[in-house]
Amino acid sequence: MPSAALPYLPWRKPATESGPVYLGSRRLYILPTRAGLVFSLLLLGLLIGAINYGVSLIYFFTFWLAAIAVMGMLHTQRNLSGLLLQGCPTAPVFAGESACFKLRVANSSRRTRLSLGLRHGQGQGETRDLAAGGEVLLELPLPQAERGWKTPGRFAIYSEFPLGLFRCWSVLDLDWGVLVYPRPAADALPLPATEADDDAGVASGSEGTEFAGLRGYQPGDPPRRIAWKASARGGETLLTKQFASGVARRLYLSWWRTPERDPEGRLSRLTRWVLDAHACGLCYGLELPGRKLPPRVGETHLRQCLEALARYGQVR
Repeated sequence: MPSAALPYLPWRKPATESGPVYLGSRRLYILPTRAGLVFSLLLLGLLIGAINYGVSLIYFFTFWLAAIAVMGMLHTQRNLSGLLLQGCPTAPVFAGESACFKLRVANSSRRTRLSLGLRHGQGQGETRDLAAGGEVLLELPLPQAERGWKTPGRFAIYSEFPLGLFRCWSVLDLDWGVLVYPRPAADALPLPATEADDDAGVASGSEGTEFAGLRGYQPGDPPRRIAWKASARGGETLLTKQFASGVARRLYLSWWRTPERDPEGRLSRLTRWVLDAHACGLCYGLELPGRKLPPRVGETHLRQCLEALARYGQVR
């Protein structure tokens, strides 16, 4: 069976399941692998030779190897039978990255389960061993090309233990998914200009004394304004401290102020601006058609903005 193919029977489409899934024997399928097919041809050749030449020793080895294969098939099926499966939350990623779906597998029996793995039409994870009475997390990395809420669809848990002659699997379609943020724009354009609050008055033309965030170094910036510690954490790029007057100001990252005109280009630019504003410690808001997030700071606000960008134009 090709390694890239998803091992499932097309006429048995599984329903989406939300709770823990128990793998009973009625949910398991088993077929020979490529190595198993070659082994079957070897046994067939030995049997034909034993019949033609009437050699008892060849008969003995033929049926002995066949018995080993049958016992291996039974152990392959027992390796998956009785497991309890539960999907875990998946961390959000940006478009173009791979999401790591995790499946918690619990083993309540006294038998150790070896070489368990997950397989999907777009990839497969590494095999793991499961101790008796323990739990293990099986990972399935899948590339995410588009933004939004994405579900992996059908996948399979499988095992070829102990001989590799048979593959036993069960097809699953769990109620889980991953939130994919828009891909940030590759070029970092300057953030939009801040706006003064309506009730804050008019700001003076001189530079204030309140720290307002960081920006990229520009020729002519005084050395005392360079944020040396932040620049050291960020790598080779120098950052300059920005100061503002006492007038309350707000930074809105608006859909209508992006240089791009296509929707996905606007979302990509806004994603880059949100990340840059958060990295500079600025208080920023987000304006989208039909939704407006007020200016705030912090990780929670960052996740809210990125989620709004990821779900734009999609039904929750």
